[in-house]
Amino acid sequence: MRAIRIDRFGAPDEMTLREIDAPAPGPGEVQVEVSLAGLNFIDIYMRNGTYAKSQTYRTPLPMGLGMEGVGRVSALGEGVTGVAPGDRVAWCLSRGSYAQYACVPAWRAVPVPGGVSDEVAVTLMLQGCTAHYLAHSAFALEPGDTCLVHAAAGGVGQLLTQVARLRGARVIATVGSEEKAAIARARGADEVILYRTQDFRDEVRRLTGGRGVDVVYDSVGIDTIARSIRSLRRRGTCILYGASSGPVPSIEPIELGEAGSVFFTRPHLADYTADREEILRRTGDLFRWAGEGRLKVTIDRVFPLEEAADAHRFLEAGESRGKLLLRVR
Repeated sequence: MRAIRIDRFGAPDEMTLREIDAPAPGPGEVQVEVSLAGLNFIDIYMRNGTYAKSQTYRTPLPMGLGMEGVGRVSALGEGVTGVAPGDRVAWCLSRGSYAQYACVPAWRAVPVPGGVSDEVAVTLMLQGCTAHYLAHSAFALEPGDTCLVHAAAGGVGQLLTQVARLRGARVIATVGSEEKAAIARARGADEVILYRTQDFRDEVRRLTGGRGVDVVYDSVGIDTIARSIRSLRRRGTCILYGASSGPVPSIEPIELGEAGSVFFTRPHLADYTADREEILRRTGDLFRWAGEGRLKVTIDRVFPLEEAADAHRFLEAGESRGKLLLRVR
């Protein structure tokens, strides 16, 4: 089968397309013939070594990439029940989707409803579940809350903005251009800040009458974290869930006190999709909202598998206006 592999951590050029044997499903696994793989920053963190020491997301070299995919079950491992060859499933947080076949723990393989396309299904796995847990669990938004969403025109940002609005929250979004501002507004953002020409902390204080927001959802990292913390209300919460500008090395505890006794957390999606029941609950909401037209999924570009390195460069450059996918078949 064709698969993207890396032998060492580094730039996108380390990714090569190779012919390797298809993996056989082990006990409790399903083998899936992959149609589409989702691109996410977690793939970049694995490729460049950011997660080299992570206990949650292991990165043994050499390795395949891709933590999100959709396709049809092609074989069952020992002990697997409730799924059959030919079933269409989607999954996330099981590595190896940049390949024609992938083996996935059966408890992570979610049945895809008939009215949901492959493109929508794969997008709602990693990015959709991230938006869901951020707004429902990491900080459970309630009507009347105000949240700050960074990178609101990106894949997660667009979904998070919509889910936050479904929760009844007011959304203040940050974006880098007028084009992206229009995207954020179309997804329901109440206020949009152009962070390249405006100080988002000052704007947040102005837009909230000096109070600050209840929660900041920060996927940017080192370039924004200090001002994100200072954008919070007293005893507000800063959730750092990504690092597109670079990882945050540390937070001085006294800074949290000086900002108003605020809370800070750096969660992993794995801890919010810890069992099958939780995964099905989150994806059930997401698939239902998409089917009802209440959640819009934006597919920006679909790259062929052999252009995976170009797709990574595009994502790292901040050019995406929605979900990026790899066409495997």
